[in-house]
Parts: sequence; C-alpha cells; structure tokens
Amino acid sequence: QVQLVESGGGLVQAGGSLRLSCAASGRIFSINTMGWYRQAPGKQRELVADITIGGSTNYVDSVKGRFTISRDNAKNAVYLQMNNLKPEDTAIYYCKALVRVFPGARVTDYWGQGTQVTVSS
Repeated sequence: QVQLVESGGGLVQAGGSLRLSCAASGRIFSINTMGWYRQAPGKQRELVADITIGGSTNYVDSVKGRFTISRDNAKNAVYLQMNNLKPEDTAIYYCKALVRVFPGARVTDYWGQGTQVTVSS
C-alpha cells in the first residue's frame, strides 16, 4: 500500500506565504507525475500544479507567477511554495502521485488526506 502525507497548511494573511510538503511512502517502485489539487467549499476539485519525473511543470493560470512546484525524487516528495497568497486561494489542498508499485505494474493514482489553507483578507 502507498500513503501520501501532506503538511504545511495553515492560516495566513493575504500577501503571505506557505510551503506545502507531501511525502509518499510504502510499496513504491517509481512515481511518475506528482501534483497538487485544491477544493474550495462548493466548488469542484481543481489541478493547481503538477510536475513530471523529469521536472516539467504545469500550473493553473490563477497561480502562475505566485506558486512554484518542486520535487525530490530521492525522497518521493513534492512541494508547493505559495507566495502572494490571496483569499481565493483558500481551500483544502491535496497531493496526488501516479505510482508504479513494481516493475511492469500499471500506474495508479494515490491521494493524500488534504491540508487546509486559509487566507484572510
């Protein structure tokens, strides 16, 4: 089984910064894309940013220039540096990893439990 554990959420004023971390553990052969999603009350979950094993990144337009995703392949970890936070960034943030548990296995999605980010105006 694979577990993803997020940390780093909290309450911050508009304009502030937070850094989210997510570490994967368990039976892991390799991890392809890792990403951060968020879900605000009454809204659908959306992709915030993702990063391939090779380091290629992708961001939703609303966070470009403010958020930076990175990963440490040796630690099976992904990070999200969030700067210049806005009240509309308030949401539960979830980590996702596409994991291959043994050679030749198909890639499977795994999700973390989520961490709350609240930005006050």
